[in-house]
Amino acid sequence: MNKETEIDMKDVELNELDPEKQPITGDGQASGGEKNGSVKLKVPDDEVAFTGLSKDELMKVAGTPGWVRTRWVLLVLFWLGWVGMLAGAIVIIVQAPRCKPIPEMTWCNEGPLYQINDVEAFSGDLAGVESKLDNINQLKVKGLVLGPIHNVQKDQSITLNLQEIKPDLGTKDNLKAVLDRAHKKSISVVLDLTPNYQGNSNWFSDKNGLDDVVEKVKAAAEYWLNFGFDGIKISDLTIAASSAEWSNLRAVVQGNGTDDTKKGALMGVVEGVPAAEVSQLINTTGVDIILSDLLSSKTGGVERIQAMDTLNSQQRNLGWGLGATQQKQLSAKGPKLIHLYQLLLFTMPGTPVFTYGDEIGLTAGEGSASPKMVWTWRRNLLKELKSMRLLWLYSSSASTQESGSSP
Repeated sequence: MNKETEIDMKDVELNELDPEKQPITGDGQASGGEKNGSVKLKVPDDEVAFTGLSKDELMKVAGTPGWVRTRWVLLVLFWLGWVGMLAGAIVIIVQAPRCKPIPEMTWCNEGPLYQINDVEAFSGDLAGVESKLDNINQLKVKGLVLGPIHNVQKDQSITLNLQEIKPDLGTKDNLKAVLDRAHKKSISVVLDLTPNYQGNSNWFSDKNGLDDVVEKVKAAAEYWLNFGFDGIKISDLTIAASSAEWSNLRAVVQGNGTDDTKKGALMGVVEGVPAAEVSQLINTTGVDIILSDLLSSKTGGVERIQAMDTLNSQQRNLGWGLGATQQKQLSAKGPKLIHLYQLLLFTMPGTPVFTYGDEIGLTAGEGSASPKMVWTWRRNLLKELKSMRLLWLYSSSASTQESGSSP
């Protein structure tokens, strides 16, 4: 082959295109007689759907011995499990520890108590007390501790007359009006029957005559409870409880009343008694509430906390006060801390007890003298009493304790 022939063959090869590089069109015929770019799929004429077993087939299968045994086993297991859970629940209920019985509450557990130990200094006489009940009611107190108001000469037991009112305080009609109006405002009234309240010893110095004095207190308690009072208060509980007549006095006070009326409350006061002994007195004397001076004692903070822990379980029988046992105002503990003292009493586990004037920061009297209550708010003394801010705190704190009740 000559040189010219070789050049012509190369031109032919260059002019020929690779079939893979040729465009796909439907004009030409592909191998096998098919057009380029088309794919043939075989679609079945009818789709076969699974319809499951027929009724007859199901009944036939369900009736086989294997399925029958399976159903019986499942049924027996279900009822055994149900009976087992029922038996377990009964065992848990039977073996569970019994709930503690709800302690019986008296009306003195429902809110703070407000004591008026000197009626003359508070409002002049019993008629004045009646006129001030609207003011007392604004404090949201639940109980009013009144007196002593009976007639007795200092340290003279022979002159003791617990059923007669001091003439300068008013008459029994005036006292009855106080009780009726207080009850209309849902305020219970306790009468202080401390025999020798003006003398050196609350139960007189003659220990041999203690039973006779307690007997007189018992008779007077029965009389005044029938008159309309809701409870009796006595001081120096440790002395009174040592009398052979104590159980009779307690029976008269706490046995007064019916199922439809409130029970009489017996309130005792102790001073200088440690927490352990206070707890013992609650158990042995059976009083409804004991007012102690544990907060006023000169012990440290740790000792006071320990005392509260000791008495925490008996909080329904505890009364707390700062000066209330000595019938002194809060200001005697420090005028600048009255807000703190009020807050403390309302957070104690028990019943807070206040003396008249604590709601306004009334300055305590000197010695045994009782300060005169101030009712004219717009005088210069208003600055000393810090206006009505203390009254607002007192009232709002009482409302908070009432909504959260019942230390």
